[in-house]
Amino acid sequence: NKTNVTEFILYGLTQDKAVAKVCFSLFLVFYATIILGNLLIIITIKSSEQLNSPMYFFLSYLSFVDVSYSTVTAPKLIYDLLFEKKTISFVGCIAQLFAGHFFGCTEIFLLTVMAYDRCIAICKPLHYTSIVNKHVCGWLVAASWVGAFVHSLVQTLLVIQLPFCGPNEIDHFFCDVHPLLKLACTDTYIIGVIVAANSGVISLICFVILVVSYAVILVSLRTQPSEGRLKALYTCSSHITVVVLFFGPCIFIYMRPSTTFSADKMVSVFYTIITPMLNPLIYTLRNEAVKNSMKKLW
Repeated sequence: NKTNVTEFILYGLTQDKAVAKVCFSLFLVFYATIILGNLLIIITIKSSEQLNSPMYFFLSYLSFVDVSYSTVTAPKLIYDLLFEKKTISFVGCIAQLFAGHFFGCTEIFLLTVMAYDRCIAICKPLHYTSIVNKHVCGWLVAASWVGAFVHSLVQTLLVIQLPFCGPNEIDHFFCDVHPLLKLACTDTYIIGVIVAANSGVISLICFVILVVSYAVILVSLRTQPSEGRLKALYTCSSHITVVVLFFGPCIFIYMRPSTTFSADKMVSVFYTIITPMLNPLIYTLRNEAVKNSMKKLW
């Protein structure tokens, strides 16, 4: 009853028509790469008997989440680049907000779970199969989905109860919490703090857990033979690359009060499209087991 707005107008990524045409072609290729690359990883892992360890079990879910996460924003962004007026309904905007935070938070939890998996595999190799068994893997993935759902539900409920009575222009290419709080016809300081505590603290805590996990791994590797040490470092370097590429932009966007910066759109492109596109490349080009399984599959 407090909201008069039925749709929002998105400014999009750029107002320049020439730049928009270039971006359209570029992001269309990016999105196709995300879909094909991650689906290839999922099919390879599911069809290969050699890739049956927990690491690849988590990787297949990460690829699925990457496809889902990019699909929340990329198709709408690509479509809007062709048109001058870019609109999204109020319901569509809230749905995009929920889905974006749901899949984004799931990815954060999965990356943390994958770091835990590598830590146990390297630090306690003799007990690895008993600690990280199929039952535990299933529970860790389920916990990631449930935790992300609760997080996303909180974010959505905080926004949906706000009154939107006039301005409906969002200076972004998708619906997110900070741009929507800026349009609300009420003081949103407290809600902004809760949002920062909800999103930012989750990102920061998971990032700290990841850093500690890899610090423990590095310390543990000092006592291992050089061949095993290099193999472990090679495997972990892929994961560390993904973590830095994803968590850096997330912490920049969400670990702050309800404010928007001009750089937000480009940073958002990085963690919603660029990182999901790079994940399959990083995990395949730097992983001999996955490359060999792909060769056998094809």
